[in-house]
Amino acid sequence: MAKNGTTENGLAQGIPAMLFPQPVKVQEIKHTKIFINNEWHTSSKGRTFPTFNPATGVKICDVYEADEEDVDKAVEAAKVAKQRGSMWRRMDASNRGRMLNKLADLMERDRLLLATLETLDTGKPFLQSVFIDLEGSIKTLRYFAGWTDKIHGKSLPVDESFMCFTKHEPVGVCGAIIPWNFPLLMFVWKVAPALSCGNTVVIKPAEQTPLTALHVGSLIEEAGFPPGVVNIVPGFGPTAGAAIASHMDIDKVAFTGSTEVGQLIKEAAAKSNLKRVTLELGGKNPCIVFADCDLQLAVEETQKGAFYNQGQCCTAASRVFVEESIYEEFVRCSIENAKKIVIGDPLDPQTSHGPQIDKQQFDKIMDLIESGKKEGARLECGGAAVDEKSLFIQPTIFTGVKDYMRIAKEEIFGPVQCIISFRNQQEAIKRANNSQYGLVSAVFTTSMDRALSVSAALETGTVWVNCYNALHAQTPFGGYKMSGNGRELGEYALAEYSEVKTVTIKLTETL
Repeated sequence: MAKNGTTENGLAQGIPAMLFPQPVKVQEIKHTKIFINNEWHTSSKGRTFPTFNPATGVKICDVYEADEEDVDKAVEAAKVAKQRGSMWRRMDASNRGRMLNKLADLMERDRLLLATLETLDTGKPFLQSVFIDLEGSIKTLRYFAGWTDKIHGKSLPVDESFMCFTKHEPVGVCGAIIPWNFPLLMFVWKVAPALSCGNTVVIKPAEQTPLTALHVGSLIEEAGFPPGVVNIVPGFGPTAGAAIASHMDIDKVAFTGSTEVGQLIKEAAAKSNLKRVTLELGGKNPCIVFADCDLQLAVEETQKGAFYNQGQCCTAASRVFVEESIYEEFVRCSIENAKKIVIGDPLDPQTSHGPQIDKQQFDKIMDLIESGKKEGARLECGGAAVDEKSLFIQPTIFTGVKDYMRIAKEEIFGPVQCIISFRNQQEAIKRANNSQYGLVSAVFTTSMDRALSVSAALETGTVWVNCYNALHAQTPFGGYKMSGNGRELGEYALAEYSEVKTVTIKLTETL
């Protein structure tokens, strides 16, 4: 955050601090129960679990904990809502679009409340909740609202004695399991395309961050969605999550999270009913910075990638390969920029860096930072907790990083940037691709020829050129290799939530 009260990450550049959106006061959390069939339920066993503010360690509230029995009830409600005679399946496709737009309207109305809840529950800076999470969620809903009456098949030229065409039909009941780093955005990324295609949904928010999903449940009811179309089951992975992954009446499951859990979900899906699975998993994402780049732009964008959301992003730019001739200058500028980052109360609009989500994540990051020191990387800045009691970690930069080091191979999911020197383009590409992951990458150069050739060589689902974290509702997102399979967002996402039916008719007369 610049001293004149304007952000340096582009969220609200040039706006005086006094005009920044302000958090709302949340006196009481209204929605803490399980949302099934447009009704609020206590859990079958009556259990609850606490959710905490990671910035303060203070408990926000208790939320009812769904388990297998509650998931069964939610799936049954979704099955009824998907039946051909149901209100949802009989509904004109354009009316589904109007409902999604109505939900977007309601989220826009409650944007400051939702942003406040998101910041309380995740610890991310409030302005990021407003300008990224809320705006991105609303745009995604409106984008898929526009698709509802444009999903159709094709007529196919076959032997002249036959007529053949395809239909795109809903998959059925879709299960979704979403992470804690972008709870609201991931909720919408799953629900919007599923509903656009005419499916029904059972969704489990992460146990660390259930509050915004539950509030959106109330907005779904207010928007007029029929009962059972969306059901929200807050709970834990080994119980509610596992029940979704293995449920015989769930036709598809979408998961965003770690590669290790993604493997368990795919295994459970295969062992149950071979349900469809889309996975958006981990990343160890390379940025290649060539000597002919705009240096300041490259420094700013790679740090945006490394430190955004306290580094708790699957897209985190944790491996930055910099050409030898500009390496020292790049490092110097990166250290200067990192020291300008404002750590503080996430609800303060001046703050640009908040806490890690919980103690488990905090300890994992600190362990990896210590491993970097022990393995011989040079700690240039950060590398420590802000104080002994909190979950805040300073933005951290390592240089002299070797490819065999843990910080160069493992997904850190924290505010750690590794800056690595390279000699030539061929070397940079080889080292960038030397990873089990393949989610995103970036190239910084003023040469369009180099940008295109390197983009073609990188083994990732997304390549950004002279930018980072440039995500849009229209552009598909997903990974190669162990970063998952399937795509979210854009027209490509519709295929993940549709079945293609071929209809072939024998003609009694032909021309």
